Amino acid sequence: MYEQIDLVTQMNEDNITQETVTKIVKEQVHTQLNKLEQIITDKSKYTTKDDLYVSEIFTLEKIISINKRAGNTYAVLRDEVQVNSYKLVQNQNRMMKDILKALDYTNSLEFQNILNDIIIKNQLNNQKYLNLDYTKYLELSINSKTLKQAKLNIEEFYKIVEVTVDIVNHLYSFENKIYRLNEYSNYNIIGFVLFINKLDVVKAINPILEIYNLNIIKIILILFVFFFIYFIRKVVYVALERYVLSVESLEKYSAAISRKIRKPLELIVLLINIELTIYIYNDFIANESVLKAFNIFYAVLFTWLIYRVLNVIASIKIHDITPSGTEKKIKNEMINIGIKIVNFLIMIIGILVVLKIAGVNLTAVLSGLGIAGMAVALAAKDSLSNFFGTISILLSDVFSQGDWIEIDSKQGIVVEMGLRVTTIRTFDNALIAIPNAMLANNDVKNWNKRTLGRRIKMSLGVKYDSSSANIKKAVEEIHDMLDKHPQIATTNTQHSYYATKSAKLVSLDDLEGVKKTLLVYLDEFSDSSINILVYCFSKSVNWEDWLETKQDIMHKIMDIFEKNNLEFAFPSMSIYNENEKS
Repeated sequence: MYEQIDLVTQMNEDNITQETVTKIVKEQVHTQLNKLEQIITDKSKYTTKDDLYVSEIFTLEKIISINKRAGNTYAVLRDEVQVNSYKLVQNQNRMMKDILKALDYTNSLEFQNILNDIIIKNQLNNQKYLNLDYTKYLELSINSKTLKQAKLNIEEFYKIVEVTVDIVNHLYSFENKIYRLNEYSNYNIIGFVLFINKLDVVKAINPILEIYNLNIIKIILILFVFFFIYFIRKVVYVALERYVLSVESLEKYSAAISRKIRKPLELIVLLINIELTIYIYNDFIANESVLKAFNIFYAVLFTWLIYRVLNVIASIKIHDITPSGTEKKIKNEMINIGIKIVNFLIMIIGILVVLKIAGVNLTAVLSGLGIAGMAVALAAKDSLSNFFGTISILLSDVFSQGDWIEIDSKQGIVVEMGLRVTTIRTFDNALIAIPNAMLANNDVKNWNKRTLGRRIKMSLGVKYDSSSANIKKAVEEIHDMLDKHPQIATTNTQHSYYATKSAKLVSLDDLEGVKKTLLVYLDEFSDSSINILVYCFSKSVNWEDWLETKQDIMHKIMDIFEKNNLEFAFPSMSIYNENEKS
């Protein structure tokens, strides 16, 4: 305080130059900052210290009372001015205590408002002193030792008033620095900070950096935080990976989870680094808009992290649930659809969290959904129809992923059954997306719903000039060949059934898709040939195996025809001339 009074005294001197005024103002700011640094460095001592001048004020007020009764006007004036000076200093001291206490119990956002309230309260307390006018006493030329002392006290009082106003103005301009110095004190680095700031090279560089709201200490802290978080990230990630790998219940999924969580975790760490950099750059003051934006980013990343972990587990689970023969523990599609529903719920929860962080009133939003529900349902009726179509397909077990199906002349392998559409890979390698409502409401031919027996059907035409005995023998030999063929299903073919006999079922063969029919008969007299029907089923339902079996049978039939002097007929026409004489 008294250093400031000396500077005010110098500024009030006659014939002072503009250059000197500028120098004194800079010195005032420097003095204020030094005092502020001293106070915050040992703020606990400062806040617990008793109020200043309590005993002095008490003593002077007693003396004033005595002098008033004695009629000593100038003595009363002298002491009243001194008391007012003490009370102004006392108020400033109390204001600083309140500011220091506020620093310990508020965050940066609250501190700005509380600092303003404290200063306003101080101004109100000082108002009665700031409005006092003692100038008339300074004009008196009475030769009185008491009056002279009173005049000195008045001059000092006006200087204290001027310093008090300067302090308040400086507090507003030092708002960020006060909070920053307090944070340095809380992190126990204020000694280091003050040491660095006193270095000549730092004093030379800081004025240049302050144009960009930077200083050497901020740069040092930003670099330190960056490298510290980088090191911690490595340590934490390695520790987390080891933990995940060591958890017995996650043994199947640990390696895949570790791979999948790396990217989201790296982005989260990057965001933390950016947020702390902005926090340090902004003098440890958290900007509400920036804080809200980062919280939204964190919510999105954590939602993505949960999404990736659940999908890793689901993917591995689907591969674990493999079919055994024709029996499945649970349909892959059930897990596939289930994880899609879970993903949808995760997305909805993530959106709600983001909206909550953004300040949206969720109660109003959710209540509004009830009103808008009918409109949404009408607008999304096709989507709802497809969703219920999905449920219908799952419950009816019409087809599964990997099945060969045919619908409305479209056929291919089922790639994936989604909540809205089912994708099919055609045999010419195109991808078709069919709405599930269409699949649920139309005839679907599933070529994979068969366990034993893929049909081979031929109509063998022989010439009309073939002998009946040769044809009959060929039919018998073809039947015998097929009955003994290792890849043709017959009544003697053994097959294990996985379903249990039910009274409601016609046969287990029809339930599981088992066909063993073997037919070889003379079928018809066509226009240009006598046709033999060959109707049988290969044991394998695999297309390539079926083609190989069919090819082998055709070769054997050709051998049988040659052996029995039979020739394959082809479309022909004979013309007879009735008038021609034999």
